[in-house]
Amino acid sequence: MLKRYSYESVKKMTNSFAHVLGKGGFGTVYKGKLPDASGRDIALKILDGSKGFCNEGSNRAIIYEFMPNGSLDKFISKTMSKKMDWKILYNIAVGVARGLEYLHNSCVSKIVHFDIKPQNILMDEDLCPKISDFGLAKLCKNKESVISLLDARGTIGYIAPEVFSKNFGGASHKSDVYSYGMVVLEMIGAKDMKRVGNSKSDNVSMYFPDWIYEDLERRETMKIFGDNIMEEEEKIVKKMVLVGLWCIQTNPSDRPPMRKVVEMLEGSLEALQVPPKPLSNLPFVTAWESVQDSQETSSFSIPR
Repeated sequence: MLKRYSYESVKKMTNSFAHVLGKGGFGTVYKGKLPDASGRDIALKILDGSKGFCNEGSNRAIIYEFMPNGSLDKFISKTMSKKMDWKILYNIAVGVARGLEYLHNSCVSKIVHFDIKPQNILMDEDLCPKISDFGLAKLCKNKESVISLLDARGTIGYIAPEVFSKNFGGASHKSDVYSYGMVVLEMIGAKDMKRVGNSKSDNVSMYFPDWIYEDLERRETMKIFGDNIMEEEEKIVKKMVLVGLWCIQTNPSDRPPMRKVVEMLEGSLEALQVPPKPLSNLPFVTAWESVQDSQETSSFSIPR
């Protein structure tokens, strides 16, 4: 059974909201401890606006399990600054894929998250990833349902084309697949690589999957990760590259469902083919350099 706490109890748990863990589009998150014998660490979000799970008067809050290793974006930043542990990153990618597969297929009401990004993937003490922040999520009758959206929703850089425009199809669980693909490509560092002098294009703001395809064609994929990468690590990274590229296909029907994504990640590299190149001249695609610092989560209107 779910347990409820009074607002005064919440204040005591957080020492009067003394330790801020972070701020999001729906409220501020504080660190605290449960008031029982376990003294378990928690993360408590005080919600802004009128939507909430538990409330007392005008106060609304949600209590979460505390994730000591923070969010995936911070973990990526730390990992990038030292030697990459590709096996850990691979396990995280598989864990997130399994989590999304569960949301899409195993819940009583199927859930489409609509805001998959590194900031919404939290890491426990064992670096097991947990998907969080369901403020933009939608329920659907089954995994094949097209979901009606009044507004585009998500975070710049991770939003699927069909969420922006019906010209690319209807929003569905495949929209999460696209966002997941962008996350995987970011995990391997593709989003942040500068291609000056190392690309056929003189435009350093080119849509980043373009130069991944260039390297795949020249069989130079792993050169962007340095000369010290081991053969087994190279296979892991190439598998993540190929899966990420399959997930960001422009047409939703060309993207694999999350169940297939898990199979691809856990299967052999030899079984994976290079996917078609996604369109790079879409009206909403902007230079990654201009959006990589933007983490705005929103539900906003866009001309259809």
